[in-house]
Amino acid sequence: MSAIDITDQEFGQFQRFIFAAAGISMSDGKKALVSGRLAKRLQQHGLGSYGAYFRLLTSGSAPQEVQTAVDLLTTNETYFFRETVHFDALRAHALKTSEPGRPYRVWSAACSSGEEAYSMAMVLDDALGRRPWEIVATDISTQVLRRAQAAHYPDERARHTPPEYLRRYCLKGHGEQQGTLLVAAALRERVRFAQVNLNQSLPSLGTFDAVFLRNVMIYFSPETKRQVVARVLSLLRPGGLFCIGRSESLNDISDAVQPVAPSMFRKP
Repeated sequence: MSAIDITDQEFGQFQRFIFAAAGISMSDGKKALVSGRLAKRLQQHGLGSYGAYFRLLTSGSAPQEVQTAVDLLTTNETYFFRETVHFDALRAHALKTSEPGRPYRVWSAACSSGEEAYSMAMVLDDALGRRPWEIVATDISTQVLRRAQAAHYPDERARHTPPEYLRRYCLKGHGEQQGTLLVAAALRERVRFAQVNLNQSLPSLGTFDAVFLRNVMIYFSPETKRQVVARVLSLLRPGGLFCIGRSESLNDISDAVQPVAPSMFRKP
């Protein structure tokens, strides 16, 4: 099948689709990304236009295809120990505030393929030792959550990981698996993954001592940012640590937390 072009009108339909499904505002510069990521779905269904694929998504007859489209349009690459200053802050906060008999709980609220959550787990296991801790990691995309649960990554994703952590918490691939790593089972078992759409009412997740909501707000409109941050912060305990991406801001978004360093906040 020859390549199918996406028209401006069709692209507008998918902009509205992903905003309604996930609260993501997709700029006009993402037209090539949309056509590239969805092209194989048109081929899979034998469809001759992006408009026909959009009609399939909105027909109500293909809910699993809707999830597939959401997965394809929301997936972004990440890596272990991205923005390392946040993990230093997590270690310090856990050491200072963890209490005997109560698990120190952390939420990776837009965990993508899991590197952030496993980075957290390495830090907490190293810092807290036998003291109890829990990590909940969520994302809207079922596709990336499957990758996160598999915990199998190309070596380059771990380029910022401390060498000691690689030795302690990761298994190096050999033979056909050369150039990859697998997070050790003992660490994988400490992270609980779940599908959560931050643009909707949150399920029962409990409350948290620290929350990372990083590099996802850049895709939201200002009003969606306010709503998402309010939902997320409602689950952060007083004194809790809140981290956002270093290119993101809470200006005019929320005053429920106080800045303690660039991109890091504390809930009073």
